[in-house]
Amino acid sequence: MADILTLMLDSLGPLLWAALIFTIPLTLLSFFFGTTLGLFVALIRLFAPRPIAAFVNFYVWLIRGTPLLVQLFLIFYGLPSLGVTLDAFPAALIGFTLSIGAYSSEIFRGVIVAVPKGQWEAAYATGMSWGQAMRRTILPQAAPNAVPPLSNSFISLVKDTSLAAAITVPEMFQVAQRIVAVTYEPLILYVEAALLYLALSSVLSYLQTRLETRLKRYGGFLEVRS
Repeated sequence: MADILTLMLDSLGPLLWAALIFTIPLTLLSFFFGTTLGLFVALIRLFAPRPIAAFVNFYVWLIRGTPLLVQLFLIFYGLPSLGVTLDAFPAALIGFTLSIGAYSSEIFRGVIVAVPKGQWEAAYATGMSWGQAMRRTILPQAAPNAVPPLSNSFISLVKDTSLAAAITVPEMFQVAQRIVAVTYEPLILYVEAALLYLALSSVLSYLQTRLETRLKRYGGFLEVRS
């Protein structure tokens, strides 16, 4: 038992460092770029001319219909066949961004559609343009309803970053694999990595609950109407 605790304590520092340097930045950057992409994709799907909307619909269909791990392999291992070579971290960032963009576009599309039509009419009646109505009336009402599903996506992304180990990103799970290759203790190291992911997810789940409670308390959520 003492040997197990010693191994876990010795491994904790490298695992936490990998989380700080790679896992957390990869999560934050992917989520930021992905949700930004998702909002633009949602607006295109709802309001752009049909040919453009059809193109982004194809992107959403493709990303949601294929495994994320396969997408990462195509970007990192497949693109060099076309003369496009990316380092591991940018390749992972692109893959996760495209994935979050596709899934978050569905979230944004749903909450925008849920805003009552009368809000559009009221905005236009005050002389707002489409862009002004979107910025000042529609998005402020839609955004709070997007918080719970986007928060769930963020928590899932934290765990999904472990897939980046497959394309040599030295994030937390790959560091665990490297230590296993030296210590030959896969059960202990993988349990430790799982506990760290669990701790991160638990903290984020707690923060999500607090945020949702605050939004409800101050009327942040609107009734969703079909």
